[in-house]
Amino acid sequence: MDDPFVIASLLPPSVMMEAQELRWTLCATDRCFTNPVLSTFFRSVKVLPVNRGEGIYQKGMDMALSKLNNGGWVHIFPEGSRSKDGGKTIAPAKRGVGRLVMDADSLPVVVPFVHTGMQDIMPVGKRIPRTGKRVIVVVGDPINFDDLMAENSNDSQHISRGDLYDKVTERIGQRLQQLKVEVDRLAAEQKAELQNRHTADTVNDGYKVWQQVDWESFGIGNMLSAAAEHSSAQEPPKQIQHEVLLAEQSVSPAKQAEPEPRLEEEQSVFSPISRVPHWFSRHTDASELMGFAARGLVRNGRSMQEGYRQFQEPSAFNAWWEAQTSSAMMPRWSTA
Repeated sequence: MDDPFVIASLLPPSVMMEAQELRWTLCATDRCFTNPVLSTFFRSVKVLPVNRGEGIYQKGMDMALSKLNNGGWVHIFPEGSRSKDGGKTIAPAKRGVGRLVMDADSLPVVVPFVHTGMQDIMPVGKRIPRTGKRVIVVVGDPINFDDLMAENSNDSQHISRGDLYDKVTERIGQRLQQLKVEVDRLAAEQKAELQNRHTADTVNDGYKVWQQVDWESFGIGNMLSAAAEHSSAQEPPKQIQHEVLLAEQSVSPAKQAEPEPRLEEEQSVFSPISRVPHWFSRHTDASELMGFAARGLVRNGRSMQEGYRQFQEPSAFNAWWEAQTSSAMMPRWSTA
């Protein structure tokens, strides 16, 4: 799945529809050429067969080298196999990729790219790809082999062909490891962004539910509005506080400005994130708050179900509640 899906996402449709412009790639005979139907299909989409364990000088590698010499594009997976840990790490590159670079008639352009997310679309052991997943691809700059080509042309060095293969393979592997770090970083940032977005959506949904609750039915609607107005009126803007502080310092520079005591009432303000009064965080727990919300939604959104006991406030309770709301401190109360 990696080869057709990732390649198709990178190239424009005009290239994908041009058969001469498409890539050649390699696939093991025990995976892609197990029967005549599969063999015909994969050969028609420019896949070359290679046999596991036959080394870098087998017929399939010779065919790939011939395609390069004719100006073709060969897409190869340097690891030589699927990831064993779901794409968490990149295995060392195989020696055959070094042969394709060094044995070509002219030095080919080697463009590395690494992707993550395909392990979620087609996990190991699954036969049906999953949808709705996101794949991140990082394409690197072409890898430079000029220094190795210079060593190859210098007869005094006497570097064996195998050593050149190993040096090319090592350089390609190092570059892929660097791109792997980059693609993992991007994936982590995207995951954190999605989590933050989900948190923001949850907060917004909670605030919408909060607005739907009929707080007047509990006798605390006026109190909440008054608490918000009281806190906003007593807390001056930061710019005005700063100007007042500078004026005091200019009058008495030797006297240091002491922090003003924070009033208890100032804590009953609306949070800029959730916009839920802090009064409830001090005087109620989560179960009580959910009881308030559920009761308000039932009363405000639909008729009472049979067996639901209506909450009727006696006159004595109203008198007591009005006396308590006039004080600065609010007592703890529950819905039980």
